[in-house]
Amino acid sequence: MSDSPLGQVLGKIPSGLFILTAKHDGQETGMLASWVVQAGFEPPMVSIAIRQDRYLAGWLQDGCPIVLNIVGAEQKKLLGHFGRGFDIGQPAFTDLAIERCSRGVPILTDSVGHLECTPREHLDSGDHRIFLAEVIGGRPGPQKEPYVHIRSNGFRY
Repeated sequence: MSDSPLGQVLGKIPSGLFILTAKHDGQETGMLASWVVQAGFEPPMVSIAIRQDRYLAGWLQDGCPIVLNIVGAEQKKLLGHFGRGFDIGQPAFTDLAIERCSRGVPILTDSVGHLECTPREHLDSGDHRIFLAEVIGGRPGPQKEPYVHIRSNGFRY
């Protein structure tokens, strides 16, 4: 089914690329996320889909603070750094320029911008968990074009 016409069409749904950073019980990490979309104006909300088997899904379910860092079109090295994922306790921010938001979550200072969020609700959707998160802060970064992602197949990343 992965090479089916349906897979080809699903893959054409554009998305951005983001680095989701989180801090939970004294640990912190980051992951590449592509299924993110604005989901409300007042208050500002975003939805984020994460595979259910990722430990970060459990962190968000517990309501840990997160930051969505918007990846720039030219930041391929950043994608490689976070694309492979990190085990629990493995350092995720070595050799990266970061600062921290007021809740201690890492912000990638070279990103196109960032949104500080608090997960509010979630819904299971097949193999993913969709989180609705309230945006409580953020700011733009350097003037760069955001990365727009088009997959060749809608049945895999």
